[in-house]
Amino acid sequence: MAEITAQMVKELRAKTDAGMMDCKNALVECGGDMEEAVKYLREKGIAKAAKKADREANEGMVATVVAGKDGIIFEINCETDFCSKGDKFKALVSKIGDVLKASSAATTEQALSTPMEGTTVETYIAEQCAAIGENMKLRRFDRFKMEGEGSLTSYIHMGGKVGVLLQVACTKPETVENTVFATLCKDLTLHIAACAPKSVDSSSLDPAFVAEEQEIAKAQLIAEGKPEALLEKILPGKLRALYKQSCLLNQEFVKDTSITVEKLLQNTSKELDDTISVVAFRRFQLGV
Repeated sequence: MAEITAQMVKELRAKTDAGMMDCKNALVECGGDMEEAVKYLREKGIAKAAKKADREANEGMVATVVAGKDGIIFEINCETDFCSKGDKFKALVSKIGDVLKASSAATTEQALSTPMEGTTVETYIAEQCAAIGENMKLRRFDRFKMEGEGSLTSYIHMGGKVGVLLQVACTKPETVENTVFATLCKDLTLHIAACAPKSVDSSSLDPAFVAEEQEIAKAQLIAEGKPEALLEKILPGKLRALYKQSCLLNQEFVKDTSITVEKLLQNTSKELDDTISVVAFRRFQLGV
């Protein structure tokens, strides 16, 4: 039987972050073969993670990685706020962010199956559950790729409780380099984080959501005793109020409520002699 030295145990611990006794036992089980011991501990880690899988993971962090015209936003969950603030969890989020940014993943499913250290992102996270001691998961992921002139801008609020990825288009390359344009994009991410719009405009608002809200408004009007004949006259006003609340362009700009976001874009377009528009945004709120 191969001699298991303290140096071998230390090396295996550095590779896996498993406990000293777990490392020693793994080396004994695998006859001193380092690679087999790593595999053994990974399998053991997955088994431990499976025991944790039924525990709620509602804490964690929303993160973004943006480089030029390519950007990602993702949410990784853990069980406790204490864990989410720890260095190990933050390092895990950063490492996964780098892997996903370098990949071609565009959906959550693709992100989970992205290769990472001889396995996939999904399995890698499961393996890390044993080292960190909590159930963890990649909950959601999205990617924007800018085509044409414009900018991708991100913002993380409250240490990862809310994250925003924003895509703003223009027509002139010099606009992208202008500090006025950069300020506009940053202000819009702050607005989206604070005001939580559901869509860019009314045309992109989920029809099912609109229909449901209209039915609720109609039921409320009937409960208030409004005559059926007046409902068709009142409901359009309710719909405009819904757009003002839910659509980014219709919302009052958070830093100047005398104008809407649409008006802000118009004013900035005029100032820079360009056409500036919001193409898309994603807002992830932790656990929501």
